[in-house]
Amino acid sequence: MRTVSEFKQFAVKGNVIDLAVAVVIGAAFGSIVTSLVNDILMPPIGVATGGVDFTDLKIQLTDPIIENGKVVKAGASLNYGNFIQTVVNFLIIGISIFALVKSINSLKRKEEAAPATPTPTKEELLLTEIRDLLRERKQL
Repeated sequence: MRTVSEFKQFAVKGNVIDLAVAVVIGAAFGSIVTSLVNDILMPPIGVATGGVDFTDLKIQLTDPIIENGKVVKAGASLNYGNFIQTVVNFLIIGISIFALVKSINSLKRKEEAAPATPTPTKEELLLTEIRDLLRERKQL
């Protein structure tokens, strides 16, 4: 029972919820970046490299087995084009996250640099009251 109550306390603190939200947003962001790379960046790069589609780049290690004109067993291959595509995705995600974290840190630094109005201590409040009372006495 103690473990269950500890888990409830952990979950209610927001750690689990924050993590779940981060995972969902990260997955959505990943699909956006994948679309950006596949649909926008890689086609011009492919045209610039002579119409090469990076996802089709591979080194065939073994030939496929074909019987009666049908592929029975696909041959083994190194799909280095997919690897290039994944590296480009990773770089874009990494640069995007870096820019986001950098801008958030910049905002935090500006916030920390702004002078905060200090809260007066109890003694300062008492002294202020005394000063105000003395002023009132002099005016009467």
